[in-house]
Amino acid sequence: MNFNQTRISVFGGRQISDKIYQKAHKLGCLFAKEDYLVYCGGGKGVMEAVSKGVSDSGGICVGILKGFMLDEMNDFIKIPVATNMGISRNALLAYNCDVAVAISGKYGTLSEISYALQLEKPIIGLHSWKMNEFRNVDDPNEVIKFIKDNT
Repeated sequence: MNFNQTRISVFGGRQISDKIYQKAHKLGCLFAKEDYLVYCGGGKGVMEAVSKGVSDSGGICVGILKGFMLDEMNDFIKIPVATNMGISRNALLAYNCDVAVAISGKYGTLSEISYALQLEKPIIGLHSWKMNEFRNVDDPNEVIKFIKDNT
């Protein structure tokens, strides 16, 4: 493992459309091709799609889990971290990244966005919350460009 890898945290919801799943999967593939170390919440929805894309392309995705058991983890997480912290684990995702990416999502994603903004981490959205503090894009390739411009 390259410990000088750019660390990306992905924030996103469990309930997503097929379109968002496909875009998140594509983004995960792009992350692996760029040799980024990816962190996510480790569950279903956006987290599964991204970690599947990362895994499909030979990368590593770390799942920061809410509970103390691995039963909530999707099948594509390479490194599970059981926290037993519930939603307060959202702060760990923001702390452990060089760039944050918000994809779709509801209030849990919004809390992760808030932590990233408080920590002054570069953040970009892919079909996520509309806020003045960060830009939203429609194409996973634009996310990669943003990361390259901000690391």
